[in-house]
Amino acid sequence: MRYWGGPVSGPSLRLAQWQPHVTALNAPRALHHWLNSRGSLTNKLKDHSTAFRVQCLHQTTARCLADEAAEIGMRRPGRVWEREVLLRCDNTPVVFAHTVVPMAATASDWPLFSALGDRSLGTTLFGDPQVRRGPLEFARLRAGHPLMQRARQALGLPEGGAGPAPILYARRCLYRRHQGLLLVTEVFLPSVLELVIQSKTITTITNRS
Repeated sequence: MRYWGGPVSGPSLRLAQWQPHVTALNAPRALHHWLNSRGSLTNKLKDHSTAFRVQCLHQTTARCLADEAAEIGMRRPGRVWEREVLLRCDNTPVVFAHTVVPMAATASDWPLFSALGDRSLGTTLFGDPQVRRGPLEFARLRAGHPLMQRARQALGLPEGGAGPAPILYARRCLYRRHQGLLLVTEVFLPSVLELVIQSKTITTITNRS
C-alpha cells in the first residue's frame, strides 16, 4: 500500500495544518500505528528491521519554517539550530526527520545535541529523565511545503513532474529540558508501510553446574 501519489485538491500549501488527532488526516489505516506511537520511534524502527541506522544530512544554523516559529517561542521565523536526517531500515529510507532548536538554548539545555552526528536523537531524548515531551500533532504535507521538498531532495526525486501532487504524512512533538525547547518533525515515507516486525531470536543459556 502506497500513499506517495495521492490526489490533492486546491493549490499547493507552504503551511501545514497541524491537527491534535491523527483521524483528521484521513491517512492510510496502516500508517496510524506509526503516527500514534508514543514510545521511541527509533526503537520501533529497530523492531521492524534487521539493521537500523541514522543518516545525518546536515546539522547547522538555518531559518526556521513559518509553521514552526510560534511553536518554539519565536514571534516570527528566525535563525535556529537545524538538524535533518534520514532514518533507514535495512538501508531503505523510511522517515525524514527535521529538528529545530532556538539559538537561545544553551549547552546545558541540550548537552549532546551538537555532537550527535549519525547517532539517534530519539535515543537521547527518551533516555533522559529530565526531558519532558509535549503532545503529538499531525499534518498532511503537500507539494509546496518545505519539508516535502527537502524529503524528495534527500531521496533524489525530481521536483514537480507529471501526475497528481504527492502527499506525505507527518507528526511533530515539542520537547523541553530545563529552559530549552526542541521541536522534532518526523515525515513518514511510503516505504514505512512495507516494514514488518522482526522476530528476535532469544538464546537461553542453561547453567548446568
